[in-house]
Amino acid sequence: MNKRLMGSMLAGGLATLLALPALAALPAGAEAPGFTATVSQAGKDFTFSLKQALAKGPVVVYFYPAAYTGGCDLEAHTFATDKDKFVKAGATIIGVSADSLARLNKFSADPNYCAGKFPVASDPDGKIAALYGLKMIPPQKGVMDVEHQPVTHGFFPRTTFVIDRAGKIVKVLSSEADHLTPDQHVKRSLAIVEGLRAGRAP
Repeated sequence: MNKRLMGSMLAGGLATLLALPALAALPAGAEAPGFTATVSQAGKDFTFSLKQALAKGPVVVYFYPAAYTGGCDLEAHTFATDKDKFVKAGATIIGVSADSLARLNKFSADPNYCAGKFPVASDPDGKIAALYGLKMIPPQKGVMDVEHQPVTHGFFPRTTFVIDRAGKIVKVLSSEADHLTPDQHVKRSLAIVEGLRAGRAP
């Protein structure tokens, strides 16, 4: 079975899993909580600071369930493909999941997914997610990734926060509430940061 087909099957399973109740995400208009995190980009880890990123322009913080699972792979690949457009709009991208840093070092460098284009943060205890009103869903038995390995960590609901340079959340995109596909998170967040650059309201 190829990775694309396996990914589609996993996407369906995770969609069901993520329909479980979660805390209400911080709304648009709220101040984005600051955070620092250990992240991986192109297989190398470093410390990411939201404050430092906002000094350069808007930031798209997207929470996703797990690396190497269908929807998350599509989302990462789409962000990587559109990275230059985000850069043109002056925006920074950062993904956040409960994956281990070792796993993210591989995922961040994988040319089929993050392709070294943007950082992904390890939030194994869900502390960053909790700041944004997202509850970690406990690990589930039987969930396998595209490499046929069990996913043993918890999951965050697929949620994207677009934060303007002043540190205000201007838009929240939720797969659960807005019925968005993973790639739609990317396309919509790109349209929003392009609008911010052009002076349009989100």
